[in-house]
Amino acid sequence: MLTLALIGDVMLGRGVDAALRHMRPQDMWGNVLPHLLQADLRIANLECALTRHAQPWTHSWKMFHFRADPGAVRFLQAAHIDACSLANNHTLDFEARGLMDTLHTLDTAGIRHAGAGINAGEAAAPALLEVHGASPCRVALIAFTDNQPDFAAADQNPGTNFLEISLQPDTLARVADAISRARSQGADWVVFSNHWGANLVERPGADFRRFAQRVIELGADVYYGHSAHLCQGIEIHLGRPILYDTGDFIDDYAVDPLLRNDRSCLFKLMFEQGRLRRIELIPVTLDVAQVALARGEDFEAIADRMERLCAELGTGLERQADRLVFEPRP
Repeated sequence: MLTLALIGDVMLGRGVDAALRHMRPQDMWGNVLPHLLQADLRIANLECALTRHAQPWTHSWKMFHFRADPGAVRFLQAAHIDACSLANNHTLDFEARGLMDTLHTLDTAGIRHAGAGINAGEAAAPALLEVHGASPCRVALIAFTDNQPDFAAADQNPGTNFLEISLQPDTLARVADAISRARSQGADWVVFSNHWGANLVERPGADFRRFAQRVIELGADVYYGHSAHLCQGIEIHLGRPILYDTGDFIDDYAVDPLLRNDRSCLFKLMFEQGRLRRIELIPVTLDVAQVALARGEDFEAIADRMERLCAELGTGLERQADRLVFEPRP
């Protein structure tokens, strides 16, 4: 059985960067760490540059610029993060130099990445992850974003793998080509990562739902969304999971008192013999530079919310001890 652990936004800059200087790498993950280590692969959206380059992006106005010291990569290594999506609206917060430093830092640490690169071809390339052991396989991560179009890579310019959400033939052709490219490189499973949409939105719009469904129809095995800073519901389409948004996981963000973006989940997907067998949602709470298993009132609030949002998309969750579970019916 293949188990993928997917987490949402990991932002190591600003207050997190300051806090990490006084922490052991494993402390950031707290009692969530064993759940991460139980998976075969772990994938995160890295929402900051890993660089000492101090010049922020000035080609267009931005409110927030996130960077962490490259040494923070050891905190990703402590959780055995295998790959990061870099297709998001903060990867170039400290210009192309910051992106180059990020790519070098991840490469040196042995962490694969997708969704940004030195040119458009590299930004679109899949990250291939090998799973060894009793059931060896190859998982491909392909990553896109509809955020920050001026970060988009070009033939001769570094940047992100930008893709506007659309059902237009040229857009779907790019999706199909990316999936086909991953398959041609031997991928048994394809994870389609997308940093998309607006912040603090609880539900995907109809156009987003149809786009995600088309991605599955075009051959992706997992749709892995993030950007809203909130966990949204899960839909099962053609037997494959669509995670519309996986929320936040590590950050120092202000907390909305109603939407509570400091409540999130670790998403564990389990596949066997070519089929989705089980999804587990592990509720967690977030503090500055730290994640912890949700307890008591926090657990109940997260469970209630995710049960409701998933039910709206036709996905029934069952509470089992410290997690929420979905198992497809035969």
